[in-house]
Amino acid sequence: MSSILPSVTTTIGSVIQTTIPASLPLAKEYAWDFDNNNFLLLDGKHQAVTGAAAVKVWIWKCLKTPKNAFKAYDGNFGNDIETLYGQGLSVAAQKSEIERYLKEALLVNAYITGISDISISVEGSQTIFSFTAVTIYGEVSVSGV
Repeated sequence: MSSILPSVTTTIGSVIQTTIPASLPLAKEYAWDFDNNNFLLLDGKHQAVTGAAAVKVWIWKCLKTPKNAFKAYDGNFGNDIETLYGQGLSVAAQKSEIERYLKEALLVNAYITGISDISISVEGSQTIFSFTAVTIYGEVSVSGV
């Protein structure tokens, strides 16, 4: 079964400087090596990223994590996309549900203000998608299989 979750083709789009609301701290995550699917280390030590790069890492983690699968995360983290497997939905229905699940999964993050430019194609057992996450730091382009 092919995964419809993001692959290593994620990229950060243009970064727009904005003022962060006082109630939101600077977004911070451990850097991720998308090519090797592991933490990005420098001299054996974890590196941190902030701003748009941190939101990109959060998006990747969210789309790789099934909702309610791990007790480490609350019920708002992750996605329900894998529940579509074996449902016998038409391609149009699959696309619609994937779009809905993407938005539901990502818009719980206060740093993400919108999802746009969603493109979904179903080719056999493989689903390919791309979208732009509009964040308080600018736009983050994401694509995956």
